Amino acid sequence: MRPILMKGHERPLTFLKYNREGDLLFSCAKDHTPNVWFADNGERLGTYKGHNGAVWCCDVSRDSMCLITGSADQSVKLWNVQTGAQLYSFSFDSPARSVDFSVGNKLAVITTDPFMEQTAAIHVKRIAEDPSDQTSESVLTIKAPNGRQRINRAVWGPLNRTIISAGEDAVVRIWDSETGKLLKESEKETGHQKPITSLSKSSDWSHFITGSLDKSAKLWDSRTMTLIKTYVTERPVNACDISPLLDHVVLGGGQDASNVTTTDRRAGKFEAKFFHKILQEEIGGVKGHFGPINALAFNPDGRSFSSGGEDGYVRLHHFDPDYFNIKM
Repeated sequence: MRPILMKGHERPLTFLKYNREGDLLFSCAKDHTPNVWFADNGERLGTYKGHNGAVWCCDVSRDSMCLITGSADQSVKLWNVQTGAQLYSFSFDSPARSVDFSVGNKLAVITTDPFMEQTAAIHVKRIAEDPSDQTSESVLTIKAPNGRQRINRAVWGPLNRTIISAGEDAVVRIWDSETGKLLKESEKETGHQKPITSLSKSSDWSHFITGSLDKSAKLWDSRTMTLIKTYVTERPVNACDISPLLDHVVLGGGQDASNVTTTDRRAGKFEAKFFHKILQEEIGGVKGHFGPINALAFNPDGRSFSSGGEDGYVRLHHFDPDYFNIKM
């Protein structure tokens, strides 16, 4: 499994996202400029220029026509995927941390960080079919219960009826997407003990996985918030994803970037670790990054995955035939 190394960013990677067909890969980094690549050979197709701060997150519409990006420059931008033209920019009073299109792409959920007097919040925006009709008003705004603690990720639940959020207070919450009412939250005993860094949905939205600095990832039921499985590693988890094809999950992380130079890369354990989703056992790992892994994504066909690191590289891996025959 020889990786394809993609060097298009000058700063650490923050997020990776495939489009629905799995032929395009979008990458975000701290260098202000999201990139788009061919997902089979790693060739760079283009960039989206316009942000003035680190880009934390992105999502792409179902028809691959529209890209949404959230940035530390306190804006969320909509882009034409093909031309790279900026279609619209939402302005906020604090950095935008997470973005996610609803099913049907008519709505987007956006989280903003606590900043100065502002508390962390979840915003729902209506996305117009015609960019010239786009307005900036929020359909719904939910203030975070622990307002000074960041919400690192918020995504739509099944059928857009709920919003699932998680962040620095280590609690996963499910909200009613119409009223903004809190429906469920994870329990302290069974939930994460340290900040949640990442949250990723399964392809059928029936369950989702969260990764945390407490060196574990947890699998949850999307409707009932029941804890299904826990995967334990020996390092903080910065990123995680669920295979759409096999019963596998992948976790990535490493120590805090500030401690990296004092140890060699073997000690930092900067590898993507694969676990069996049901048996919770480690299957294997993929090494290569020279720093913590900050982003992971499976291709929607389940035959390849990509990782983005603190080292500024995106590594694209097509699985060998042996991978599909692993017997547990």
